[in-house]
Amino acid sequence: MECRFCGSTHVEPVIDLGAQPPANGLLPPDAPFGAATPVPLCAVVCTNCWLMQLDTAVPPETMFTDYVYFSSFSDTWIAHTRDLAAMAIERFALKPSDLVMEIASNDGYLLQNFLAAGIQVLGIEPAFATAETARAKGITTQTRFFTEAVGRELAASGTKPSIVFGLNVFAHVPKPHDFVAGLAALTAPDGVVIFEFPHVLSLIRHCQFDTIYHEHYSYLGLATASFVLGKHGLEVFDVEQVPTHGGSLRLFVGHKGRRPIGEAVARVAAEERAAGLDRLETYGALRKRAEAIRSDLTELVRGARAQGKTVVGYGAAAKGITLINYCGLTRDDIALVADANSHKQGKLLPGSHIPVATPEALAEADPDIVLILPWNIRDELIGKLTERLARKPDFVTAIPKLEVS
Repeated sequence: MECRFCGSTHVEPVIDLGAQPPANGLLPPDAPFGAATPVPLCAVVCTNCWLMQLDTAVPPETMFTDYVYFSSFSDTWIAHTRDLAAMAIERFALKPSDLVMEIASNDGYLLQNFLAAGIQVLGIEPAFATAETARAKGITTQTRFFTEAVGRELAASGTKPSIVFGLNVFAHVPKPHDFVAGLAALTAPDGVVIFEFPHVLSLIRHCQFDTIYHEHYSYLGLATASFVLGKHGLEVFDVEQVPTHGGSLRLFVGHKGRRPIGEAVARVAAEERAAGLDRLETYGALRKRAEAIRSDLTELVRGARAQGKTVVGYGAAAKGITLINYCGLTRDDIALVADANSHKQGKLLPGSHIPVATPEALAEADPDIVLILPWNIRDELIGKLTERLARKPDFVTAIPKLEVS
């Protein structure tokens, strides 16, 4: 394969999670077993530019057009984006005449904050259901993928955003140069692009291998993101480390030379170098650590089932579906996975065919063990479940290691 960033063929394997169906491709309740087509899920690293990436690329149209992830179902994420919007309004002195745009704007979870502040907004969102939800909130939303052609079209039409947000989208694009070229064409000379994405350094340090799934074509750090941005005349002028998704980077990006470079950029770059993100051996331990987690989790779940205990999951998140399929667990092991997202309820997890149920159904099951699959919002979910369950079960998370509380 060729690296999707630099074109080099010098890539080395990092971890093979087996053939799995795309994680968010939930199935109807009557789907026969094996209805979802498995696709190889293997991460590699380019030893030229040090981008960690998948060695296969499922077409984005098959994953993102009929999309079941709605951002607004997480209280933690809504609070995070509310604070982010307030920061941006203050830091960049936004006025009602300004336009704030978001690529992959989902259900309007972020832009609604700017709309409430009287600032113009525009969302670009390829998924029909989430785009309709955003429009119902009064958020102007275009249903399409963002590309260089779209960026140039918007710029030619006079669209001039003061800020463009891209939260957890940079890793989701199979052709990053096309995507970034569109941003460079759209962004005004003094405009700002704000990215957030899970930091590959956190993935390596904390064995967050379940965040490797087909929607995430790339696993980014400051150095790799800066590489692609620089090819299109953009640069990072500030960076923040934020706790979301187990440890993310927030990049502030502008055209080269337009803004002073903050000291945090050099600090994070030095941290990445010290951690060895430019050395192959840094990536080598991920596979063995993941195998240990798989062994520990399957032993716990199947041991509990052998004792007649009821095991359920909570949170039909992509990371959880990846973990379940990697471990080879099925509905014989986990009775159900509950989720507050009504768009997921009543469906089956791809691969395992575990049914997705309501939180009320989880309570009725009176479980002995609840496997919290979105470990990044563990505390939020345990708090909610403790309130609604008649007795306290064992709460289990598997990342970065098996933990029972």
